[in-house]
Amino acid sequence: MTSATFRTAWYDALYGPDGFYRRERPAAHFRTSVHASPLFGQAIARLARAVEADQVVDIGAGSGELGTVLRTEGLSVVEIELDDGLPSSLTGLVIANEWLDNIPCELVELDEDGVPRYLAADLTPRDVVDGHDLAWLQRWWPGDPGDRAEIGRTRDEAWASVVDRLADGGVAVAIDYGHLRSGRPPYGTVTGFRAGRECDPVLDGSCDVTAHVALDSLGGSIVLQRDALRALGVSAARPSLELAQTEPLRYVAELSSAGEAAELLDPSGLGGFGWVWTAAGADAVRRASRALLA
Repeated sequence: MTSATFRTAWYDALYGPDGFYRRERPAAHFRTSVHASPLFGQAIARLARAVEADQVVDIGAGSGELGTVLRTEGLSVVEIELDDGLPSSLTGLVIANEWLDNIPCELVELDEDGVPRYLAADLTPRDVVDGHDLAWLQRWWPGDPGDRAEIGRTRDEAWASVVDRLADGGVAVAIDYGHLRSGRPPYGTVTGFRAGRECDPVLDGSCDVTAHVALDSLGGSIVLQRDALRALGVSAARPSLELAQTEPLRYVAELSSAGEAAELLDPSGLGGFGWVWTAAGADAVRRASRALLA
């Protein structure tokens, strides 16, 4: 390639010396399931117990909100950030919540002849895509002239590095917003977030830059967050009005909990996230299947 690609500029904008993650607290700019409700962390704790894991590894831990909930549930937590690197072995339950979407990937656009070209930082088409990137594109995100796509090889490789380190009996879950080959968005998904609002993905370190994940290219089993959380006991059922008369404080607490659960289960929002999970060993597969597919 004759010039820096969008991926290179994206990486610098997030993780370079003046990058967004060097200067900003991410929670001030976007809201994840962890921020929405402790019910999410409590569900992860139930999953850990279901797969007989005493430890949860939180990849992309941010400010440690998930770990705070898990520790109150009596679990040991190991928190890992992107710059930390991965240990040689990962044991117990590994959770990567909205981690992969912040791993920069190449952006491409198909020219008038349907030939995919890398996009530069200014979104101008440059060199023709070839090699492993082209093979990934042809398998996972074919398109028509004028379409844009995000080559998810960097995400696949990052997740494979997690799965390859998974010790026997371990379970790894990547949780993210994403799409499948049958429904790829024709113009891509790269966007930015600043101060809680979606914005243009400016590559100057002033905003978070993210893109949806090609979930099916990761390998493993896929379940929607709303289905996984329901299987793990999260319910948006409202308390009975009778409870408001007999135990008003409990009624208010349960009503608030139901509202938080509804946000986590919303199919057009957090509930539409995908959980891609892999387990090491037949027993771990059975335990995870029972917990997530109930």
